[in-house]
Order: sequence, then C-alpha cells, then structure tokens
Amino acid sequence: MIKLILRLAVNAAAIWAAAYVVDGVHLDTTNWVSVVWVAAVFGITNAIIKPILKLLSFPFVLVTLGLFTLVNNAALFGLVAYWSSALSVDGFWPAVWGALVCSIVAWFLGAFVDDDDDDDD
Repeated sequence: MIKLILRLAVNAAAIWAAAYVVDGVHLDTTNWVSVVWVAAVFGITNAIIKPILKLLSFPFVLVTLGLFTLVNNAALFGLVAYWSSALSVDGFWPAVWGALVCSIVAWFLGAFVDDDDDDDD
C-alpha cells in the first residue's frame, strides 16, 4: 500500500512539474486533492489504455524509430486532461512537452521508489 501511495505522489509531483514548466498546461493547485485525483487518473490511464495504444501504434513506432511514442504519450496526457477538470492542456504541442516533462520527472523521482515486491523488509 505504501508503494502505491509513493507512486501516486511521484505522479502528482511529475504532473505538477509539467504544469509549472510548460506554458499551455494548467493544473488547479488550489486543492491538493484535485492534484492527487489527476495523478490517479493519470496512473489508471497509463495502466489500462497505454498498453492497448502501444500495440495498435506499433507499426508507426517501428517506422519512425520510436518517435511516435511521443505522440502516444501526448495523446494520453491530453486524454487525462479531458477526463479531469483540474488539468487542462491548450493543444498538441503543450501536451507533447507536458508529457515529456512528466515522463522525465517521474523517471527521476521513480528511481527513489523501491519496486521490490518483497514486503517482509
């Protein structure tokens, strides 16, 4: 349960960083519950829709040598913004940059979260 909360905190921090850095990505930070809600929607979207999108877009990813993955991530970021009232994205390029910043920050912060399944420690 602690790992889930830590992952949620990492996602929340990554989305907050994307909204702070990228013009065109807006996050309602007046209520921390809304930021956590956006992070939860982001995590659920990445867990359910991202594998399906990766499978369907595999030929495009192969032809573009992986660059189409940026389009997939931007689409997922925009989808989260569509589903959540606390996050808004002004267009395609802010979604691309927001997804890129979010991925980098989540990767960096995720390095500090232990993914070991052994709960006996």
